[in-house]
Amino acid sequence: MPTLQKITANLWFDTQAEEAVKYYCSIFNNSRIIKTSYFGSEGHEIHKMPEGSVMVVEYELEGIQFLALNGGPVFKLNEAVSFVINCNDQAEVDYYWNKLTVGGNEIDQQCGWLKDKFGVSWQVIPAILGDMMADKDRQKASRVMKALLQMKKIDIAALQKAYDGN
Repeated sequence: MPTLQKITANLWFDTQAEEAVKYYCSIFNNSRIIKTSYFGSEGHEIHKMPEGSVMVVEYELEGIQFLALNGGPVFKLNEAVSFVINCNDQAEVDYYWNKLTVGGNEIDQQCGWLKDKFGVSWQVIPAILGDMMADKDRQKASRVMKALLQMKKIDIAALQKAYDGN
C-alpha cells in the first residue's frame, strides 16, 4: 500500500479541474494524474453538477499530491494561497514563468508572482533568493529587496548584481 501524504492541497475550480490538471501536468516533468472521480445523481440538488461530469482529480506535481475539485462558482481562488516554484537558474525561472503566464495575468504582480489562466497564484523564484534575503549583512539583503521590488519576472543576474553591491 502506498504511503498516504498527510496533508494535501485541494484547489476549488468552477468546472475546469480536469483541464487545469492536464495543463499543470504538461508543465511539470515529474507529474501524473492519479485518479479521477465523477459526479453521480446523488446530491445533485446540492452540487447541481451534471451526472458523469468530473468531480475530483487527484494528481501529483514534483512528488507532491494535490486535489482539484469542480465545486461550482461558489468560491474563487485568490492570492491568499500560492505555490512557490524554487528554480535553480534563470532558464528554469523563464520556463515556468513563460508556461504559467500563458492566458494568465502577471500584470500588477511583482517579485515573481503571477496568476495563471485558472486563477491559481504562483511564485516563480530562484532558490538562491532565500539565502540572499537572509544574509547577515543587512545591506546586501536590503539591496536585493530593492531590486526585487522592481521586478515582475525575476532576473537572477540583477539580483546577484544588487547582492554584490554593483
